[in-house]
Amino acid sequence: MVIVLMMAIVIPGRATAQGMPVYDNTNFISFMKSLVESAKQTSNLMQTVKFLKQQKENIDKVNNVIKQLKAVKELAENNQRLYQVVQGDLRDILNSPFIKPDEVTRISDSFDAILENSIAAMEYIDQILSSDNMKMTDAERAAVLKEKELESKEMVAEIEAKTRRYREIISFREMQHKINNRETNY
Repeated sequence: MVIVLMMAIVIPGRATAQGMPVYDNTNFISFMKSLVESAKQTSNLMQTVKFLKQQKENIDKVNNVIKQLKAVKELAENNQRLYQVVQGDLRDILNSPFIKPDEVTRISDSFDAILENSIAAMEYIDQILSSDNMKMTDAERAAVLKEKELESKEMVAEIEAKTRRYREIISFREMQHKINNRETNY
């Protein structure tokens, strides 16, 4: 048997070596190197994606904190405006001789209700910002603060409208008083 095999190898053209694969080791080695390099690049890419996602989350957190700070600042400014109106304008309105005694209580009560809402809103905001009992994300907290900011703007608009209306009533009554008490020279 060994002799037949030797003869097949020695005598060319007579026997063929079919079924014997021929490997090119240089191509196989370079293919394996490229696979390893691709795996490294994929791993680096996955780490970069993970890092970028983490940075995006950090940016979102900072953005939500900035929104919260802006909303709190706006709330504080609106409440300051409410108190200024009450301290100055309300005193002028109530001290006017053209406001009737029964109107003083009604005017005071309406302004007082707005101030009480303002104080309650500030206490609620303080509770949201300082308490861990209310499990809220930064985005949820920012949404609540934005809602309270809009409510405080509405309170400021309401108190300014009431102040303007009472000033108009006072002007009208003052004008009526002048007309009714004018001297006639005819």
